[in-house]
Amino acid sequence: MTTNVNSGKMRNLLKKKLFLFDIDGTIAVGDTLYAGSRELLDHIAAIGGKAYYITNNSTRSGADYVKKFRDAFGLETTEDQFVTSGYMTIRFLKENYTGKKIFVLGTASFVEELRRNGLCVTEICEKGIACVLVAYDSELNYKKLIQISHVLLTMDVPFYATNPDLRCPTDFGFIPDCGAICDMVTATTDKVPIYLGKPNKEMVIRCLELSKFTPEETLVVGDRLYTDIACGINGGVDTCVVFTGEAKPSDLVNTSYQPTYAFTSIAELYRACCAR
Repeated sequence: MTTNVNSGKMRNLLKKKLFLFDIDGTIAVGDTLYAGSRELLDHIAAIGGKAYYITNNSTRSGADYVKKFRDAFGLETTEDQFVTSGYMTIRFLKENYTGKKIFVLGTASFVEELRRNGLCVTEICEKGIACVLVAYDSELNYKKLIQISHVLLTMDVPFYATNPDLRCPTDFGFIPDCGAICDMVTATTDKVPIYLGKPNKEMVIRCLELSKFTPEETLVVGDRLYTDIACGINGGVDTCVVFTGEAKPSDLVNTSYQPTYAFTSIAELYRACCAR
């Protein structure tokens, strides 16, 4: 069953060339590619379009995703197709905090990635910290929470985070994501972060810069209203929600993040894109 699609919108959907996909809960979950994803990607290539992947998962680099897509899904991609919250965060920090000390709460691999990009990172409360950054952290422990609380309660510094997602899809349901960690920190310190990934419009703008397509040719596709759909709205492009992840049809009743299109799955979106 499709929703939010009339004949005028359908004609507009057929004009889309640049597709900005969320990954987890949208085209795949874990190592399982959803039915219709491969067919839709083949269709996009056949019409001279381009697929980019805008994900709030900061734990994987573009190279990591290229390997995962090849090994798990049998799909060939290039690093530039992955515009992650980690990528956008590194761009922001290099532009604004090069040479300055950044307190980071995140995985060891994410911290190392920041250091490889020439950023000065600390994981303890010490003098000279210029800002605080929180990312998804599967290695979170109480010592880390004490350190970030110490910084935010004793220093007047900006507080950033990679993404506001409250939960991350898994094959059994969900686990806490960066937004849930930030909510715990906010409840403790009364400090609220500025998020650098979705729904920040900069992710859409970056994809437009890389691809050279126009906003009118662009569609953001995702399973979350407050990150994926909000990102597309903030970026001035059409959006499509699929109900294979977090969002449910009933969520559309009261949300301020109304998608342009809504489909039960990627397979249904694929069929709509092929309708002539």
